[in-house]
Amino acid sequence: MPSEAMEKARIATLEAEAAKHMADAEKSRAEVVTRGAEAARHAAETRVVALQEKATEIGLAKAQRQEAIELASDANHCVYPFIAEVDLGSVVHCINQLTTWMRTKPGCDIEILFTSPGGSMIEGLALFDYIQRVRAAGHCVTTTALGLAASLAAILLQAGDKRVMGKETWVLIHEGSFGVKGKIGEVEEATKWMKMVQARILKIFAGRSKLSEKKIAAYWKRTDWWLSSDDCLEYGLVDEVR
Repeated sequence: MPSEAMEKARIATLEAEAAKHMADAEKSRAEVVTRGAEAARHAAETRVVALQEKATEIGLAKAQRQEAIELASDANHCVYPFIAEVDLGSVVHCINQLTTWMRTKPGCDIEILFTSPGGSMIEGLALFDYIQRVRAAGHCVTTTALGLAASLAAILLQAGDKRVMGKETWVLIHEGSFGVKGKIGEVEEATKWMKMVQARILKIFAGRSKLSEKKIAAYWKRTDWWLSSDDCLEYGLVDEVR
């Protein structure tokens, strides 16, 4: 029979072993939990990296699309759509853009697309003169009429190195008009000035066309003079019909 001391020692040993097994099991569970947490953290980090890469990819694609849009824009190709009445605002905006191209793209070809019912004589002739400055600076300027180029817009069509007109576009030429109030002398002075302006306009139209100033004056005094693209090409008021 084992002694009481031996039995106690055996029990103590068994309890120690059981405690050790329990400790080992707890350690294993803790390690499993730790590995699980590390796996979850790694998975989360992987997701974050994937999201960041996706965001970078989307941002890059967006930037590329924006760059493609900018490269395809009229401004990048030095094409100015003048789709407005000829007034102070539209003329200043056009001149500002022409100035930008002159300073940033020396010698580049420029095209101005006119779809306009005409407008103010003073502002329109200011733009005409500015286009001559652009040409003198070494730029080839193409003036193109699309849809309608009436009155001042028809004059501005004559400003370019090359004058182009859409096939289904119309040009309207007529005498200049103005309204004036005041004393008789003031009205007479304004009329005198207007006649000088008319003479300059006739020179602009006749200068590069097959028409004489006298013939143009005869046409526009009779009525508003509407011309098709074929008419304008025949008379030399444009160089090309597209």
